[in-house]
Amino acid sequence: MSEIAFLLNGTPVRIVGVAPTRTLLDWLRENRHLTGTKEGCNEGDCGACTVMVTDAEGARALNACILMLPQIHGKAVRTVEGIAGPDGTLHPVQQAMVTHHGSQCGFCTPGFVVSMAVGHLNGRHDHDDVLAGNLCRCTGYAPIIRAAEAAEAAPVPDWMRADQKALASFALAEISSGDRGQTAPGAFRPSNSDELADWYLQNPDATLIAGATDVGLWVTKQLRDLAPVAFLNGVSDLQQIERRGDAIAIGAGVTVETLRAAMVGSHPSFAELLRRYASVQVRNAATIGGNIANGSPIGDGPPALIALGAVLHLRRGDEMRAIPLEDFFLDYRKQDRRAGEFVAAVTIPASAPDLRCYKLSKRFDQDISAVCGCFNVTVTEGKVSAARIAFGGMAGIPKRAAAVEAALVGRAWNATTIAAALPAFAQDFTPMSDMRASAAYRLEAATNLLTRYFHDLTGAPVTVLEVEA
Repeated sequence: MSEIAFLLNGTPVRIVGVAPTRTLLDWLRENRHLTGTKEGCNEGDCGACTVMVTDAEGARALNACILMLPQIHGKAVRTVEGIAGPDGTLHPVQQAMVTHHGSQCGFCTPGFVVSMAVGHLNGRHDHDDVLAGNLCRCTGYAPIIRAAEAAEAAPVPDWMRADQKALASFALAEISSGDRGQTAPGAFRPSNSDELADWYLQNPDATLIAGATDVGLWVTKQLRDLAPVAFLNGVSDLQQIERRGDAIAIGAGVTVETLRAAMVGSHPSFAELLRRYASVQVRNAATIGGNIANGSPIGDGPPALIALGAVLHLRRGDEMRAIPLEDFFLDYRKQDRRAGEFVAAVTIPASAPDLRCYKLSKRFDQDISAVCGCFNVTVTEGKVSAARIAFGGMAGIPKRAAAVEAALVGRAWNATTIAAALPAFAQDFTPMSDMRASAAYRLEAATNLLTRYFHDLTGAPVTVLEVEA
């Protein structure tokens, strides 16, 4: 059995014999008494447990409450106790929080400080996005945003760059590379997809853990024993995005945040949808493969990918197969995936200029979709020549609106055609009522989104960020 090795606030740490699903938050608080990292929701929603994690790709903010110890093997972790300098000098964001009265009860403040420090290190000024995953219930966000703005011009302290330098140094090479294979009892950490395929074929009942943003709740909320498990964050060949002619191949291990950044140029509406996918902390961990494989009917990735005509690539041992993504979802939480088979990649067209994605939720930031509709209609010489429309939140699976598509194709692209197609939504979907929305709301909202799409393509302002009363 190998150790789990990482840097903690600049100091090398090695752990032996830890349970593979022990969270970093619990270990920090109970084993190291670093209690600045708080437990709030324990499901990745509030940001009170935010830590900074650094590897060769740079520094990012992550939720410690759903981050399992094997996932930080070979990396550097910095908690709020490590944001100030070794001599106690405050980080610029800490000083700004004091100056601008950014804390009242203080429970959420450590998480805010870490998120702000990571944003400061990475030169980000989009503070609303950076801090969307950090919730405050007493101070209010105005003084916190003012503090982040005030710290923008301050230079990055030397100690905030120390972790990446330490990981790159020869003295800590064994920590930065680590040891593959067994990293904890009942845990396997493959370094490539061949190792994963061989192991998973022999352990088809195992739990595959990529970002743990969904699986983590099985541990923290349901107290489930997931062994055996395989941690996929070391499988680098599943973490690539490649342009292949007229297509883009996206590895299953690509994080949602990496995908968002990659889609800005080719599919800006998809990128904007992904900006509203949870929070920075969650997007930094969650993978597009996990978003697909868990089969959630309200996952935000699949509707957009289905509207794009995505092809899903699955692997079982040495066998590969490719299917249209919409065929992967069979029923609620049931997918066309055989024992020992895993999602390897998804391929999408490199261009889809008329793709639009719309997310409806009670909050603009960090909320689960009530309805997510994605539209990709091709108009040739004034008539609809092709249509791909997909929804999340309208059925037990992410689903195409086949009847609506049929009502559009071959007809003139105008308001009359749109109005005539609206009743077809009731043929495609029989949505349910739950805490997020009623069935009636969902059905009416879906029809409205088609009208919104029609106006969107004319250049009319259609988002809440553009429309003013």
